[in-house]
Amino acid sequence: MKNIQSFLTIGGLLLLSITSLRFNQAILETSTADMQNKVYLTAFSLANDLIEEIKVKSFDQNTIQFPTNNVASLSLTLGADSGEVYPNYNDVDDFNGYSRVIDAPHAEGYNVSCTVQYVDGDHPDIVSSTQTFYKKATVTVTSPYMNHAVTLSFIFTLK
Repeated sequence: MKNIQSFLTIGGLLLLSITSLRFNQAILETSTADMQNKVYLTAFSLANDLIEEIKVKSFDQNTIQFPTNNVASLSLTLGADSGEVYPNYNDVDDFNGYSRVIDAPHAEGYNVSCTVQYVDGDHPDIVSSTQTFYKKATVTVTSPYMNHAVTLSFIFTLK
């Protein structure tokens, strides 16, 4: 009789241990997924914030005062002009080459970078080697806590 009670007690403890381990594993997986969601949501927010900031800028340094119908009058070079420093950029292409590290409350070290390129108006995924009335800003956010970078793009047009 004592052997049966001992086996039942050991079996009950084994069953309790297995249940406890599965419960702890489920809580850990939920916590990890919750943290990953926060990190990716923050990355999307940072990318969107930069795109919204770029939206309020002029299309080109040569169109700050007056719009143009001549594509040749647009800037040949993309990037900040001599002496221009963030946050005092005045046009879209000043953000070409922009990069900054941002820390958030739950994860630090987000690297936010931006490239700006002239693109074909009919095919915005095709980069143009000459000036067009279309510029594509691509914002990429990376973090040591993310497996994949977050990339958002926006097409700016003068037309």
